[in-house]
Amino acid sequence: MNMRYVLSVDQSTQGTKALLFDQAGRLLHRSDLTHQQVIDAHGWVSHDLEEIYQNLIRCVQAVVQQAGIRKSDIVCLGISNQRETAAAWNRETGKPICGAVVWQCSRSNAICERIATAASTKQIQRRTGIPLSPYFPASKFTWIRENVAEAALLAQQHALCLGTVDTWLIYRLTQGASYKTDYSNASRTQLFNISTLQWDPDICRMFGLEPAELATVCDSDSVFGFTDLEGFLPAPIPICGVLGDSHGALFGQGCLRSGELKVTYGTGSSVMMNIGSTPKYSMHGLVTSLAWRRNGQTQYVMEGNINYTGAVITWLQELGLIASPPESEQLARQAHAADTTYLVPAFTGLGAPYWDGEAQAALYGLTRQTGRAEIVKAGLESIAYQISDVLRTIEQDIGIPVREVLADGGATKNAYLMQFQSDISGTPVHVTDAEELSGIGAAYMAGLSFGIYDPSVFSIIQRTPYTPQMDDQTRLAKHAGWEDAVRRTLRRQA
Repeated sequence: MNMRYVLSVDQSTQGTKALLFDQAGRLLHRSDLTHQQVIDAHGWVSHDLEEIYQNLIRCVQAVVQQAGIRKSDIVCLGISNQRETAAAWNRETGKPICGAVVWQCSRSNAICERIATAASTKQIQRRTGIPLSPYFPASKFTWIRENVAEAALLAQQHALCLGTVDTWLIYRLTQGASYKTDYSNASRTQLFNISTLQWDPDICRMFGLEPAELATVCDSDSVFGFTDLEGFLPAPIPICGVLGDSHGALFGQGCLRSGELKVTYGTGSSVMMNIGSTPKYSMHGLVTSLAWRRNGQTQYVMEGNINYTGAVITWLQELGLIASPPESEQLARQAHAADTTYLVPAFTGLGAPYWDGEAQAALYGLTRQTGRAEIVKAGLESIAYQISDVLRTIEQDIGIPVREVLADGGATKNAYLMQFQSDISGTPVHVTDAEELSGIGAAYMAGLSFGIYDPSVFSIIQRTPYTPQMDDQTRLAKHAGWEDAVRRTLRRQA
């Protein structure tokens, strides 16, 4: 009997990964390509959608060729993706009409301010689970409609496609046959009613959009279409697992029950808890979304999103303070332990739980002794402080303590950061042995859907534990300093 394989693509903010799994769920090979981060004079962040798609094809070809397997033994494909990035393309030609507006980009701030009234903001959050913010695609879609000349013309011709990156990839992979998204991605657009499980016509109208322009929403384990990857495969295979990247990581971690929580340390970070089959709403600025819908059953999550976590390490490298990400750990350990420097990395505003798109990044508490090592240490610690803020907020909203953090993502390799995370949050942290949890989750979703996997596949994941070592007095003092630095940064004071 021939071995059967599952392909998975994780299309993230920084690049594209193609992952190949065997029929036991083991990751065999991985291929990566980065794509350009297009940042203009306004600080607006864009991606080239065509570059992303071509990178997907190249990565898949590379990972299959590296593995040396028969292409005919690949049975299905899963996709995980950067969620809140907004894409627009011509339905007839399949060509992008502009660069994708990346989730980090706050160019639609003015649109949110225009829409914001006491009644509209309350209605938007109650129906979509999301506070009104330029972080999410709804206002980005509106910005495209109002600022890209071709968009208005295509809308008149009913030929405008607006979607998240999963929808773009599915559309291209199926040669325009499928214009679809899954429930996890739809629930992040700020246009989807998480109670009725449909595009909300009233919310769409607020943003000047039409539900008919948006993709068909499907279960995360449904068949989204078939692809031969531009002729690379001898026959088309089903795309049968699609998840937003953070949802993919939650699924890959095996957080299938209410109360289980993970943190993904990517370019930004997602702190996400499975809250079961009934939505619960945050009173403190967090987001309620769909975890996924599979086997006809819906599960919800509560989540806080942070704009700059792993990107802080990239910024330190761009400044020349570190030569590579691993060097940040070494420098942080060399820094004066009592240094009072705090970095608030509000380079494009602050996300959860502050939601201040106008906040600006700043260093506070510098002394004459503050040097390179201390600034690098402050950068790493800013990641943990932001995540701790969200953990505490989830505890307030759900009413139960967070008992453990399941951690994944590239920055989890930094042992200083992981220990500080456990210390400052006062919570055990368990780091997975794989950093590709988003892609793993998409692969497991696809494999379970196809029937190649069963629930035992989740037992493959191994973890390294970190437990709190910091005393309560030190923890409280450090957190008070962080809170003071954040208050000084906020533009929208409560």
